[in-house]
Amino acid sequence: MSRQNSEKLEQTIHRTLRALPDRRAPRSLEARVLAAIAAQQHLPWWRQSFVHWPLAARAGFLVGSAVLAAAFVALCLRAAGGAQPAAVLAEPLALWTQIRGITAAIGDFCGTVLHSIPSVWLYGAIAFVGCMYATLFGLGAAAYRAFFVQR
Repeated sequence: MSRQNSEKLEQTIHRTLRALPDRRAPRSLEARVLAAIAAQQHLPWWRQSFVHWPLAARAGFLVGSAVLAAAFVALCLRAAGGAQPAAVLAEPLALWTQIRGITAAIGDFCGTVLHSIPSVWLYGAIAFVGCMYATLFGLGAAAYRAFFVQR
């Protein structure tokens, strides 16, 4: 299609759509939306979003949250026998080090196994998977055409 024909088609469609009357929302929808807006405005402040809370309530919430977090940290340190934070974190860090060592060993094993497989087999496996994917795509397209496309 040439550019001029494309522009004429676009202008024709634009004029046709502009000539259509505006559609009004159903009365029931309009009433429901207005009722939902009114109900939202009449909610108490603690049931609205945090932004709509009074400034004093927001500040109190933040201070209270900080106090609770500090109390939790102090309780955890006291449960650890008054140990320093580094001593408390030593056990989880040791676990993390063990997990890293295990994953590195698994990665080395997989690398050794992968390097021991002949490259022709790997290329063959990749080609086989590609063919199976193409077959699946073709079967899906054929099934779609057979069952869903109207004739």
